[in-house]
Amino acid sequence: MIRILLTGRNGQVGWELERSLQPIGAVTAVDRNRCDLLDLDALRATLDEVRPQLIVNAAAYTAVDKAQSEPEQAFRVNAEAPGLMAEWAARHGAALVHFSTDYVFSGEGNVPYTETDAVAPLSVYGQSKLAGEQAVQSSGCPHFILRTSWVYGSRGHNFLRTILRLASERDELRIVDDQWGAPTWARSIADATACLIAAASSQGGDLSSRIQDRGGIFHLTSGGSTTWHGFARAILEHSGTAQRVRLVPIRSEEYPTPARRPGNSRLSGEKIEVNWGIRLPDWSESLRLCLADMPATGR
Repeated sequence: MIRILLTGRNGQVGWELERSLQPIGAVTAVDRNRCDLLDLDALRATLDEVRPQLIVNAAAYTAVDKAQSEPEQAFRVNAEAPGLMAEWAARHGAALVHFSTDYVFSGEGNVPYTETDAVAPLSVYGQSKLAGEQAVQSSGCPHFILRTSWVYGSRGHNFLRTILRLASERDELRIVDDQWGAPTWARSIADATACLIAAASSQGGDLSSRIQDRGGIFHLTSGGSTTWHGFARAILEHSGTAQRVRLVPIRSEEYPTPARRPGNSRLSGEKIEVNWGIRLPDWSESLRLCLADMPATGR
């Protein structure tokens, strides 16, 4: 059983990962109260205390619009902290799994981005996540960087829960219909991550060595794609509330935000499927499963 340090245990992906990782190793899961990534000294102390063989970093600064006015905090959590984890891992023979985002791309075109496409983030959030990727890569530590998109789940602040709440309060919702991506269930991300680590562990030899040989950047999103309006429509249909709410499609210019969003957030999952045999279900099927599970989780 490998020693695993999981950060961000109370986040959408972290909460699911704490459960998905249990069969793989001895998991020490920490939240902001024990290990605030804004405090790099506290992070170092946690790493030295746990001495993990694998670090799974599910913590992040995810307030996309707020990051425009808080760049120092965003870069501390999304870039400096992952860089510190990676450097610690490199010195101690450990490996790192780090999560990134579609926001590292400019969002041009209408085909899925591959891992080798040029990056050009539009926002401070995207820039900070890209800086985190680069810090991990430059450390030389064995790593998986998993880019995902449009994450939602049965807990936390996300588009799914917001739409369900607004549908109970309003008769009409105006939703952006010109941004494309793949809504991705946090549980799918966690389960696929656990499968990826298990696959690397099962191939013999030291885990860090296996990840060093076959790691790198991979895209991990649900299959298919839709717009935010299409996602909202599916949420209402699957939850049985579609007839109560009128959905109005709008353009991005009609819903201005401090941070620019990519118009095209599609990510190709071909590389992770070819290299590791991992493919997530279509986004609509995952949404159905998530909604079916939500009454048990206290919706």
